[in-house]
Order: sequence, then C-alpha cells, then structure tokens
Amino acid sequence: MELPGVQLKTLLELTRSGTMTAAAAALGYTPGAVSQHIAALERATGTELVRRTGRRVELTDAGHTLATHAERILAAQAEAVAALERTHGEVRARLRLGVFGTAAAGLLPPALRRLGARHPGVRVESREVDVDQAYTEVCAGRVDLALGLDYPDAPLVRDGTVELVRLCTERFSLAVPAGLPPWDAYDAGAKGDGADDAEGNEEGTDDAEAGTAPLRLADTAGFDWILPAPGSYYGRAVRAACRRAGFEPRVVHEVTDTATSLAMVGAGLGVAPLTELMLRLRSEGITSVPLRDPVVRHIVVAVGAAARRRPSVAALIDALREGAAP
Repeated sequence: MELPGVQLKTLLELTRSGTMTAAAAALGYTPGAVSQHIAALERATGTELVRRTGRRVELTDAGHTLATHAERILAAQAEAVAALERTHGEVRARLRLGVFGTAAAGLLPPALRRLGARHPGVRVESREVDVDQAYTEVCAGRVDLALGLDYPDAPLVRDGTVELVRLCTERFSLAVPAGLPPWDAYDAGAKGDGADDAEGNEEGTDDAEAGTAPLRLADTAGFDWILPAPGSYYGRAVRAACRRAGFEPRVVHEVTDTATSLAMVGAGLGVAPLTELMLRLRSEGITSVPLRDPVVRHIVVAVGAAARRRPSVAALIDALREGAAP
C-alpha cells in the first residue's frame, strides 16, 4: 500500500479546514485536485475516508485513523531527513525559503552571504510568498521555512504543526514627508510635548521645532494615512492600535507594497507606519517621527517542528537572525 506524502498532507489539511474549497485554498490547489488526492487515498486503502455533510466533509472512523497516522508518518519523514543531515561531516542541504518583498530586499542578501561563507554546502532557493501566508506555505510543504510577520494586535494563526521562531522585534515610528512643514495636528502635538519637556530640559522645545519630537498616536487622528487593506494582518494591527488610541485612521490610500507606500509619503500624499527594515527599502524623501505608543511587530520564521532540528535549517535561521538585528 503506497501512501504518498502529498496526499496525506491533503487529508490533514481537510481535517483542519472542513471543506474541499478551504483545503484547496490553504494548499494552493484546486478543489478538484483535493478531491482527487482523497479519492486516490481511498483507492489505496480500499475504504471510505470522508463523507459529505452539506457543504462540509467529515472524516469517517477510517479517515480519523489514517489522519492520526498521517501526522506520525510525515513527522517521521521529517525526522529522518534531520537525522540524515546530522550524519554528514558538514552541513549541506537544499532548502526552500519563502520570503516577502521587504525581507527579500533587506534580510535575504546579507543572510545568504553569511550562510554561504559558513556553510557552502547549504543551497537556498527562495520564492516570494504573501507575507500573510507564510504559515500556510510551510504547512502545505511548498517551502521548508518562510519569513513572516507576527503582530500582537493581529497574531498569526497557530495550530501546533508549525513553529514560529522570532528573529527580532521592531517598534513602529511614523513616516512623514521630509522637508515639508509639519501638519497643524503634528505641530500642535509636538509643541505641546516639547513645552512639557522644556520645564525640565530646554532641549525639548528645539526637538519640537525640528519636527522630531515623539508623537502620540492620538495626535495623528487628523492625518491622511497610507495603509494596507484592513483584511491583512498588518492592516488590522495598525487599525487596532489607532482604535486603542481613540480614533479610526483616515486611510486615503490602500497600498500593500512598502516601497510604494513610502514613495507616496515622500510625495506628500500622507503618512505611513515605519520600521527599520522598511527604512532599508527607502529613506529618501521621508522623515521618521518616533511614536510614544509602543506599536510593534515581530519578524518570525515559520518552520516545521521536525525541520527545526535540521542543522541546515538552524544555520539559515541563525544567519537570518543576525541580519534582522538592528
């Protein structure tokens, strides 16, 4: 009896998703392909594994039994790969890494240079993935590990099958157009803060006049914002922080690409959140204004629990962590 890993992964995803359509979306297949994988498993095992109940499907007793063993089979395969790697005298492997635009530009080149110098036997092939799909890409087996972003105000979904390894934590500031007079709202907020500081430190007023005084998030309520759509983790996280500060951001431009949003800030079209990694993409034409409110995000690597123990994976994560450090 042959039970291909790809079909077992499809069965496991079906148990999590509950519908052929949802499983297909998570795995990047068509619903027809998911149905074919399940049908192939049923032919191989000679038994019914799923039955339809309305729009959903539920596993039969045989399906539950196979799903339980599928997890063990796939974990054992991953453990075998890790064990084989550890028998080599040197670290060598071929890894598939999922990356998103900002990380590909800012983290990947220096990380791969470090990795190549230390472990020339490790070959990394990268593919760009939607940053919100990093976890799913690893679950589906399309990549071995993937860079992603995790927000305290909009955390990534976790189901225990994939680990999230934190590389670093970034605190958001605000990107505003450089060389332009501050908006009235910012001017008032900064001067107010500077006046308070000036009672004990005369430098507070100078900072406010320079337009670099820390700004309360609530003072940005009157600004035009450039943000991703509210359905994204990033978009949800920033909106949640603004609501906690007592306002709904006035989003005039919905933009996902970081370099594009910062170019729009530089053109005077609004303000946008900014981190150090984002600043590596573009710094011309913008000024970074610190925020008093602690709004943060975590740069993470999504990786299977067993794959985490592969020497090659550990080496790549170490190289990425060094590149992510401020």
